[in-house]
Amino acid sequence: MRAARWALPAVLWLAALGFGCAALLGRPGPVADRALVDPSATARVNAQVDSTLSRILSYTPQDTGATALAARTLLSGAASAQYQLLFAQVKGQIGSQRLTVTTRVTHSGVVGLTGDQAQLLVFVQQTAQRRGAAASTVTGQLTVTARLIDGQWRISDMTER
Repeated sequence: MRAARWALPAVLWLAALGFGCAALLGRPGPVADRALVDPSATARVNAQVDSTLSRILSYTPQDTGATALAARTLLSGAASAQYQLLFAQVKGQIGSQRLTVTTRVTHSGVVGLTGDQAQLLVFVQQTAQRRGAAASTVTGQLTVTARLIDGQWRISDMTER
């Protein structure tokens, strides 16, 4: 009889514990960062961002339209607005100074990859040449945020470091 008195509370306690564990396991947790554990996704975002930066930060007097078009299709959000303002200022100088700029990504790394957003640290090398002058080369660092939109990683924010 004494065992029966303790059986009901024990069963209720175990049931409550079981429901509590089930609720915890069913709750969505924080989105896992895949930057280190998903090499194919990391390589894909790296390659697309590297290609985008090389395309939008390289230009010649003959192809400013192609560069602007690439920026419209490969950038989004704040990065698109920032780029349009900057490129409008530079565009006039490109033709008058016969300026050619070639940008090459030397190193890049995905520092965060969660869901449809990635953060990267990118090192670039830009070579500028004006007609009749020697070429000059500068290096720089960018912090880039990219978003996956319609299967394509598009840069949504860029900050020079």
